[in-house]
Amino acid sequence: MNTVFLLVMLIGTAGWITSTVSLRVKSLQMKADRMERRLALVLDHFGIEEPEPAGLDEVRALIAADRQISAIKAYRQITGAGLAEAKLAVEALADTRTS
Repeated sequence: MNTVFLLVMLIGTAGWITSTVSLRVKSLQMKADRMERRLALVLDHFGIEEPEPAGLDEVRALIAADRQISAIKAYRQITGAGLAEAKLAVEALADTRTS
């Protein structure tokens, strides 16, 4: 009986910790998103454009060779972007190439 009680308490404590950490992470993500929006407004106000990362010529060459997956991998290596962000960026680069 004592073991069952300890197990229930352990599971409850783990759930509480997980919940608390999740809420904190969500709060921090919301703050980061808000800061990114504010920074974008400041950059737009002063007419500053973010410079293109060095090495995108390789990505463009891979797109031209119709090697999208390799282009996404190269973009991720160059920029440190996540998979979804890299995929969107490579698709945008491919769209500007075909336009």
